[in-house]
This record gives sequence, C-alpha cells and structure tokens, in this order.
Amino acid sequence: MQLIIGTKAWSSWSLRPWLVMVKSGAAFDELRVALRWEGASAAIAAVSPSKRVPVLRDGDLVIWDSLAISEYLAERFPKADLWPKDASARAIARAAAAEMHSGFGALRETCPMDLALRKVQAPDEATSKDLRRMVELVRTCRAKFGASGPFLVGGWSIADAFLTPVATRIRSYGLDLAAHGDDGVASAYFNALLADPDFQRWEMDAINEAVER
Repeated sequence: MQLIIGTKAWSSWSLRPWLVMVKSGAAFDELRVALRWEGASAAIAAVSPSKRVPVLRDGDLVIWDSLAISEYLAERFPKADLWPKDASARAIARAAAAEMHSGFGALRETCPMDLALRKVQAPDEATSKDLRRMVELVRTCRAKFGASGPFLVGGWSIADAFLTPVATRIRSYGLDLAAHGDDGVASAYFNALLADPDFQRWEMDAINEAVER
C-alpha cells in the first residue's frame, strides 16, 4: 500500500489517515507531495483523482478521501480495533469523526494547522461557536466512556485521528478552552492526543521537513 500525503506541518487531512494507517500495523510506503509552492497543484493532480491529498493506493484500488481511507483500513485490518468493539462507543466515535470531517469550518479557516506556529489568537464569534461545540463533544464523550481509557471513547479510535489536528490548532493559536466551557476534561484529552507517540513521530518528521526546506 502507498499513502500519498501533503507537507506534514500543514496537512491536517493527511495526518488523520496516516495515524490510522500506523495504528493499523499495516506496511505502507509514504509519498509526500510538498504544498504551498507554484507546482503543487500539478504535482497533486498527477497522483490524485480529486486533485487533493491524502490518497491511498492498494494495488489497483485508489481511495481519495481521509474518512473513506480510514473506514477501508478498519475493514481491512479488523484486529487493529480502529473502531471500538462496543456498539454504542463505535456509533458515537463514528458520529464524532463524521462531524469533524464535515464541520467546524470556522475553526479550520481561522486556525489552519501549522505545527511550527506558537501564538495567541483571539477567536472570532464563529470560531468560538466551533470551540464551544468541540468542548461539549469531548466532555460528553469522556463522561460516558472515559473510564476505559484517555481517548475520546476510551481506547484510541479513528475518531481520535480526526480530532488530533484540533489539538494542534489549540496549541498553535493559544486557544483558551476554559473560556469556551471546559472544566479541564477537554484540555486533558487534547494533551493526550499530542502526547501520543505516533503523533509525535509525525511532528518530528514535520520538523525535519522544515529543515530540509
């Protein structure tokens, strides 16, 4: 299998399925396409049907969406438990991943992922609305499933891959979760995502990429 991704410091869409791929235990090749340069669009179009990254190639099969890639890997490697075994936890994890996949547009737009960035940015009202919903989502899930582990529904799942870029945004832009309804539960959860060894491996790769650039 080959996973085609964008620049690791910036591509939140690539980070998600990369984490899922690593957690699956599958052997894969990684092809990186540099973003934010004049030839980036043409380089991506040459390898992606949607002209976007990420893309997974498995033999003749080509999958060009991060959630679809993650679902495929969950089916392909069931022993990795990429979704929870418990039906209720699995349903909630899927709902959280889908909400992240299609929502939180203001947070994405005003706070794009940049792993090297450290600043304090006051969110506008639309972004604050997204942050309040994010805190509510995490607190609700942790209250219901937190006894079984530190992640959204206990053990690590695809939902956590989809929320990891949020953790980086909170850190990069100095976003105050307490001002958006957090009692410490959401902050602890996002810190757990940043402490995950596989995410830290991605971040180290991003640092090395920046040095090479």
